[in-house]
Amino acid sequence: MTAEIGMTGSSWFERFFLAGGPIVWFVLLPMSAAMAALGLDLGVRVRRKSLLPAGRAAQIAALAGRYGLSVLENRLKNASDFLSCAMVRALSAGRRKGFEMSLMREAVSDSLRQQGLSLLRRAEGCHLIGTAAPMVGLFGTVFGMIQAFTILGSSGGQPRPDQLAESISVALVTTFWGLLTAIPALFLHGFFRNRIETLVSQACVEMEGLLDRLAEMGCFRDITNGIRRENPAAPSVPQDSSRAEEEEESPVELEFEAEE
Repeated sequence: MTAEIGMTGSSWFERFFLAGGPIVWFVLLPMSAAMAALGLDLGVRVRRKSLLPAGRAAQIAALAGRYGLSVLENRLKNASDFLSCAMVRALSAGRRKGFEMSLMREAVSDSLRQQGLSLLRRAEGCHLIGTAAPMVGLFGTVFGMIQAFTILGSSGGQPRPDQLAESISVALVTTFWGLLTAIPALFLHGFFRNRIETLVSQACVEMEGLLDRLAEMGCFRDITNGIRRENPAAPSVPQDSSRAEEEEESPVELEFEAEE
């Protein structure tokens, strides 16, 4: 019984690995491994728990109400979720351009778009593998059939069965591995693409509500007033009233002296 299992296992290994030749060994199998690695990486990265955790908007609003927006940016700069990164981007833009709601919304939209595109570029690796793998399998099929017809022609129509079977095996096994690699890769691409787009859309909705909540709390007004106090546009210099009167009267005295 054990011997039969070993022979069967060896037979499957020979049929679906060795029979494919270098096209399977050095091209399709590495592509399959890369597809699996990309799928695991995206599975770890594209999670609601890490990108859009529940209650994150309420936590940011509570931090803003407790510490203010000036401290909030430092507390969120090391976070990696959608809302924290978008909030840091909005606060950074607000310091440069002014804490207007339209500018804040634009900065949030840009941040979420960039985060979504960064994840989509990773998912595009699965799409590339899923598109290229069938072509590689088709190349192996054509190569195997060319070998088979070459053997038929050189043997005068009576080829050796083992030689013909070897060429046909290359054709079929490469097609098998091409499809086996492409189907999961395309599935992963579609799955993660839809998930990323859904999370980004939900993050946009939550950020809209968060900005409105911060505006109602007066956080933007407070930090704007604080910036104006720290960097006044036209600082006023106190002057003595007597000195001011002298400066006002001096032109008149000069006029009288000129008339004399």
